[in-house]
Order: sequence, then structure tokens, then C-alpha cells
Amino acid sequence: MAIGRMGERIDQELSAYQQTLEWLYGLHAAKGMDFKLDRMTATLGELGDPHLSFPVIHIAGTNGKGSVAATLHSILSHAGYRVGLYISPHLVRFTERIRVGGEEVSPVAVVRLAAEVRDAAEKARVQPTFFEIVTLMAFLHFARTGIDVGVVEVGLGGRLDATNVVDPLVAVITTIGRDHTEFLGDSIPSIAAEKAGVIKPGRPVILGKVSAEAAHVVEAVAAQRASAVYRLGRDYHWSWENGSFTGLGRTWDQLCLALRGRYQGDNAATVLAALAVAGDRLPVSEEAVRKGLASVEWPGRLQVISGAPTVILDSAHNLEGLLALREEMPALVGRRAMHLLFAVMKDKDWQPMVDLLAPLCSSATVTEVMTPRCLDAAELAQRFGRYCPTTCRPDVGDAWREVCRKAGRTDVVVVTGSLFLVGAVSEILADACASSQPIDPVHP
Repeated sequence: MAIGRMGERIDQELSAYQQTLEWLYGLHAAKGMDFKLDRMTATLGELGDPHLSFPVIHIAGTNGKGSVAATLHSILSHAGYRVGLYISPHLVRFTERIRVGGEEVSPVAVVRLAAEVRDAAEKARVQPTFFEIVTLMAFLHFARTGIDVGVVEVGLGGRLDATNVVDPLVAVITTIGRDHTEFLGDSIPSIAAEKAGVIKPGRPVILGKVSAEAAHVVEAVAAQRASAVYRLGRDYHWSWENGSFTGLGRTWDQLCLALRGRYQGDNAATVLAALAVAGDRLPVSEEAVRKGLASVEWPGRLQVISGAPTVILDSAHNLEGLLALREEMPALVGRRAMHLLFAVMKDKDWQPMVDLLAPLCSSATVTEVMTPRCLDAAELAQRFGRYCPTTCRPDVGDAWREVCRKAGRTDVVVVTGSLFLVGAVSEILADACASSQPIDPVHP
């Protein structure tokens, strides 16, 4: 009887969790993205302003902010801090978005937090968006669990992003490129101005690898707010020659990075610069730095899965990200045949992405995820077909089986173009692993 009651309770909890996710995703479908901060501040007031109960490192940027967030979380955790991590979007599970230490928020907590936020929003007489509610849930969870520091990733832009209610110890802007131009503007200065919105009066900002044009805008905003700017290549440096960071009064060499890609050197340097600036409030030891850099995990980002064929998962979803991926291909692919599995959101500048990748491919298989936001696979197939043999498979499962059918045992399958595609394939791989099936259903 006790086992039966336990099973019934678990079923009820899972049902409540699924209903909560359906409600949240329904909000996203109905309301979309609407960038204002008044709904956040009103609801936070009803909740007792949980976001002010812990220090924050706030991370914006076109590319690299997820890697920087994960690395900060790793180093600070090794330093003994209880660290909250808020990221978006998730790769496979919704609960990946909100973590404390090594633990994702539980489904039971998701149900409870969502209900509390919904009640608070009703009292405040506002209707938050999907991302605003999830951000509020994260802040409430962090406050309830008593974190020492929150590592908070911006969702989109910066100035009007839902996370921009925090007053951070330090703000980080990793990179600035053309993405989400329909919201941020179609020029580098306009995008830089939106991202510079995370700079708070008197709070320092760490600036990663950006153009002089973008840096000029960020530094102008920082000057207006009396905020110090520390810029990669000027105030701090990374060298691959001996894996070293120098600057801001710190020198660390022979550092081992767990994350693949030469661009991860820039990300690591940006992390270490942020920790150097926040060192009075959040001191970290050299041991924590070394262990944190060497052990950080960030799935779906230049992730190599050994098998027959080798599978590379990379969530590059804009031209800058794919340029970084292309730079790594000689080392990862070599002279082996490369078979591409690709999907892209239709709001991206996707034609240059096709022009960049397609000439490198022995074959391409195109598919769709996150419809109707995703670009139609048939249209994508026409563009890829100009360069290489291309197959259109709108269903992701069918597309995965097709690309595996094309690839020989010694070939390479590259999955890229969208984090949602990488997440879908990651789930397929996880299910195959759980059922003891081979990664490649054609080549056991």
C-alpha cells in the first residue's frame, strides 16, 4: 500500500509539472517577447525583492555568455561558494535553466515557484511574459536556498532584458555581433548600446573580444555611469602559448581548459578578469581557478561524441558562431568526410551561414525544430543543394536517421545551426544510451 501511494504521489507531481510547463510554454506562444522592466519590478516587489538578497555577476553578449556563465559557476563552486546559475534557453530539460551548486531545480519546486510568481503577478496586476516568469522563479529559488552568489545570464540584449533588474558586483559583455537585429537594431553600435544597458552606476564591466566600434559605445556608456571598463587585449590577456592569463594584478599560467575551441581562451580570460575585479567580495584560490577551468561542463558546445561515426554537437546559431566552428573543423574533422545536420530559425541571417558551411560538406540533411519559428526545411534544402547533395527531412528523428545512414564509420556528423536542434539530437542520443542502443543505428 505504501509503495502504491508513493507511486500515485509521483504521478501527481509529474502531472503537475507537465501542466506547469504547458502553461509556461503557452504564455510564450501567446505573448511572445515584450521587453519592459515594469512587470518585473512590480512582481519582485510583491515577492519581497528576492533578487537583492545575494550578489550577482551579470553576463551579456552575442556569443560566449553561456560558456562564461558555466565557467564562473564551476570556479566559484570549487572555491566553496554556494552558487546559483541562471541560463537560457535549456538544452534538453527545463530544469537546466535554474541550478544551485550541482543541482537543477526540482520539478516539484518548479510547480511551487511558478504558482507563487503567478499569484504575485496577479496581485501586482501585471501579466509577465514566459521569460520574465522564469527569471522571477530563478531569483525566488536563489533567495530561498540561500546562495552566496548568483551567476545570471542575460536572455536577449541587456537594457530591457528581464534579468536587468539586478545590481551586479560586476557586469560582463562577452562579444558583440549582429544577432536578434529585429529587437536590438541592425548595426553594431545599436546592438552595443543595448548590451551596454547592463552597466550599472559605479559597477565595473568586463569587456571581451569586441570590435573597436563596439568598444567605443560600451566605454561611452560606462563613462556616463562612472563605471570602470576592463577590456580583453588591453587590460587583461590570454595566451595559448602556455595557457596563461595576465592582467588586473593576476598571473596564472599552464591553465587547462575543459571546453574545446580556441575562442574558449578568450572566454576563460573574461571569466578570470571578472573574478579578479570581484576578488574583494568573492576571493578565489588558484586551486579553485585551476580545478574550475579543468572540470567545467557545457554540453552542446563543440561537444565531441566518439563513435562510428564521430558526432560533433555545436549550438552555433549565427554567423559569428559558425565562423568559430569552422576554425575548429581542421583539428576536429581533418580529411574525413563531413555530413551536416542543420536547422535554423527564420529570423536569423541564415543565407551567409549556408554559404559558409555547405562547401565543406560531403552531404547535408536539413530539418525543422521549434516550428513555426524555424525556417522551412524545403527552402533550406534548395540553398544547400547548390553546394552539396542535400536531403530534406522536416522531422528531426527522421533527419537524424538519414544523416547516420549517409555517414560511414570513419566519417564525421556535425549537428549545428540551432541550440534547439542540438537539444533535440542530445535527447535522441540520451534515449539511445539509456536503452543501450548504439549512437549510430546503421553502424552498431
